[in-house]
Amino acid sequence: MKPEIVRLAVIVALTRATGARYSDLLRCGVDSFDLGEEGARATAGTVEVFHGKHRTRVVHPLDASEVILLRRWFDVRAELCAELEGSAPRALLLTVHHTHDNGTTVVSGLPITKQGLVLSWRRHVHRTNARWAGRRPPLPTRFEQVRRAWTESAERRLHTTDTDDDGPGRSPGPSSQER
Repeated sequence: MKPEIVRLAVIVALTRATGARYSDLLRCGVDSFDLGEEGARATAGTVEVFHGKHRTRVVHPLDASEVILLRRWFDVRAELCAELEGSAPRALLLTVHHTHDNGTTVVSGLPITKQGLVLSWRRHVHRTNARWAGRRPPLPTRFEQVRRAWTESAERRLHTTDTDDDGPGRSPGPSSQER
């Protein structure tokens, strides 16, 4: 799989698991993760994300499939950093191609910018939408639309309850007035 696709899969998985925005993910480093022992079978892990402008620290659980994907990304990431001089960057998300920043060529393996992530998502979406045109609805060109759909869906799942002794559609927890 191409490194860019693996990186996009990591972004999608982490966004779905944590509700994080691009800027939150850009603050994640390789030391933000607990994926268990390297050679161990994939089990649940955790990621520490600092959300929003106040950088609220939240430790989110990761399921086994996300752990497997992250381990794959760490392998790809190591290959990207292999040609760099000095120590590897601590940032989780790196550039996967040689890029240009204000007319200067930037080698792959360096921390990616928010603009780079936005352009990477849009490029992938435009290619995918062109490939699947007429066969399925197009993907949204703004990743924030995808993130909001997931977080709103998760919030709805949290607020829906089964029928219980309080009657249909009533939450067994305290009402919003009691909180």
